[in-house]
Amino acid sequence: MFEQLKQHLQDHHARFRVIEHAAEGNSEKVAAVRGTEVGQGAKAMLCQIKEQPASLVLAILPGDQKIDFKKLALAVKAKKTSFAAPEVAMAKTGCVIGAIPPFVFSEDIHLVVDPSLLARYAEIAFNAGRLDASIVLNSEDYLRIAKPLLSDICATG
Repeated sequence: MFEQLKQHLQDHHARFRVIEHAAEGNSEKVAAVRGTEVGQGAKAMLCQIKEQPASLVLAILPGDQKIDFKKLALAVKAKKTSFAAPEVAMAKTGCVIGAIPPFVFSEDIHLVVDPSLLARYAEIAFNAGRLDASIVLNSEDYLRIAKPLLSDICATG
């Protein structure tokens, strides 16, 4: 996934940089290692639609926020959403939980991004298919390349 992602960004003339670091699974710790703010982290969570378990959604939100499953369900016109099982995430993305990048390479997965992530920062940061490698990517380039559905999916309060 790491090499595929780098090639994909190069093919689309994206402005990005790679940071290799010790494996971290915590948003605060990885932000410190990257030299970025926690909110700049594009937290990627693979979710499933309850009434259609085969329908998956990759929800992307700022690293300092929590997901609101009701808002996510509304965004994808579903009744209920929940986290996909770790083994489903691995099978569908090729990545362990925590290493999933904010891109989809499968037509089976819908991409939904909370717009506050892109509005707050000129660059986003994310694990690039590995827990020990991150990419910092220009936000405008991310939007242009990923073409996500933008919807408020962050919990309030």
